[in-house]
Amino acid sequence: MTFTDRSGRLASFSATAPGALELGCGPSKRDPAALGVDLLDHPGVDVLGAVLPVLASLPDASVRSVYSAHLFEHLPDLDAVFAALSRVLADGATLELVVPHFSNPYYYSDPTHVRPFGLYSFSYFAAAPMLARQVPRYGRDYGLEVVRLHLGFDSPWWLRRTVRKAVAFFANLSDATREFYEENLVYVVPVYELSATLRRRPR
Repeated sequence: MTFTDRSGRLASFSATAPGALELGCGPSKRDPAALGVDLLDHPGVDVLGAVLPVLASLPDASVRSVYSAHLFEHLPDLDAVFAALSRVLADGATLELVVPHFSNPYYYSDPTHVRPFGLYSFSYFAAAPMLARQVPRYGRDYGLEVVRLHLGFDSPWWLRRTVRKAVAFFANLSDATREFYEENLVYVVPVYELSATLRRRPR
C-alpha cells in the first residue's frame, strides 16, 4: 500500500536527526510539531497512509518518540507493528499508547475494533518488570520495556466523570493497586482506557 507525504518531512528523519511521530493522529495532533500519520484524510494529517508502509519507509533508529491514541485496537497484526517500531525507534525513544480497556462497554460497539487491552497486554511484546505476574513473550524480543501504565476512567457524562475521578485516584496509586483493581473491581466501575509508555532499550 502506498502513502502520501503531504508535508515532505518524512525524508528528514534519520539516525542523526530523529523525529517525532503521531500515529492515527485524526483531525488534530497532540503535538503540532510531530509528524501526523493517518489512513483517513483529515486537515491535521501530514502523511496519508497506513502505519506499516510509513514505518517501512523510515531508516533504522530515526524516531525519537511515538504517540498513538485509539489506533492499536484497529490494527490486526501487532507483531508486525511492534517489529517495525522496534527498528525505527532510537535507543531510549518512547512509545506512548492509549487504547480501550477490555472492560469499556463502548469498545464493543465499534465493528472496526480488533481487540481490547488490559494491563498485561503489552507485556507479551515488551518487558514489564513492574507487573507482579510475568507472562510469556513467545520468542518475541523487540527491545522494548514498559515503564508506565495508567488506568483511565473517563466518561462522556459529566456526573459519572466526576465520580470516576475518585476511583481513578485509588486505582492508580501504585502498580499493585492497578493490578488489584483490574482483577477484582473492574466490573464494578469499568475502566475507559489504558495508557502505556514503552521505551526502546539500547541495542
